[in-house]
Amino acid sequence: MSERTGIFAGDDPFEIARRWLAEAEKTEVNDPNAVALATVDAEGMPNVRMVLLKEIADDSFWFYTNYRSAKGRELESSGKAAIVLHWKSLRRQLRIRGTVTREDGAEADAYFASRSLKSRLGAWASRQSQPLESRAALMAEVAKITAQKGPTPPRPPFWGGFRIVPVEIEFWADGAFRLHDRFVWRREAPENAWEITRLNP
Repeated sequence: MSERTGIFAGDDPFEIARRWLAEAEKTEVNDPNAVALATVDAEGMPNVRMVLLKEIADDSFWFYTNYRSAKGRELESSGKAAIVLHWKSLRRQLRIRGTVTREDGAEADAYFASRSLKSRLGAWASRQSQPLESRAALMAEVAKITAQKGPTPPRPPFWGGFRIVPVEIEFWADGAFRLHDRFVWRREAPENAWEITRLNP
């Protein structure tokens, strides 16, 4: 596809995505790896929230969360999700849709250990998405967990990673007069070859 030159060039969408993220890391003021994560609940009602993308692997996009949270439960139930990264400074966005699997082994342990101590203690203390009586109650729980777990808390069994294996990746860049450039990579399943299509703006 000769039209895919410049920022769209390449035969590996994961490599292009890593390249775009690296560019955004130089220009975005805060959290260039922030993604809007979309899920659906048991009734099919959509939900969206911001999370931090932690890795673009060779076959998937990774983030971490509390498995008991609303998003964790929705991801486990449906096994599907969509994310979008929007970089205002670059006037680009990246959209991903795919299947989701839980990752709670050695890689999740290593990432949890790399977080600040306060973040690790907070992960233990927070009953994410559940009603909270007050901030004072949360801080009391943090103090209790700090006394129990000490300076090297292990990863909670209810906290870990999710990876999205995409069946669709869209690269979007702003164009003059709203004539944007859009290329979508689609495949029926992860083992299939990608089909690349240029889309109308």
